[in-house]
Formats: sequence, C-alpha cells, structure tokens
Amino acid sequence: MEELLAIIARGLVDDPDAVKIEKDEPNENGTVVYHIHVAEDDMGRIIGKQGRIAKAIRTIARSTAIRSDEKVMVEID
Repeated sequence: MEELLAIIARGLVDDPDAVKIEKDEPNENGTVVYHIHVAEDDMGRIIGKQGRIAKAIRTIARSTAIRSDEKVMVEID
C-alpha cells in the first residue's frame, strides 16, 4: 500500500524526492492510517480542485485495501 501511494503521489508533484509516506499502527477499529507528506509547494497538486484528487487517492487506497481485508485511511499532511 505504501508503494502504491508513493507512486501516485510522486507522479502528481513537482518535487518527487520530497514525498514521504508514513504508516500508523492499526487503531481500535483495525484501521491503518497512512500519512502522505509532500513539499509545501505541491500541496495544491496533491489535493486538487475541491479535493478531487485527494478523494480519488483515498478511493484507490480503500479499494486496494478491500482485496486484503484491511481498513485504511489516507491523510495528506
């Protein structure tokens, strides 16, 4: 999952070296939270107009997680 999020994020930003993905331990519900960190100048690119790109990234992550019986949440920091 981390690789998938990194590939997607690096393809969207101008500074792919600044992309970092962090994974939290599962919470009480079993949900794993992934944090995407990008350069400050690239925040608009990763979020998109009205959050459309961020929503698409979250949808892809959730659909991938369903295949392996996981619950995931993606936050953009």
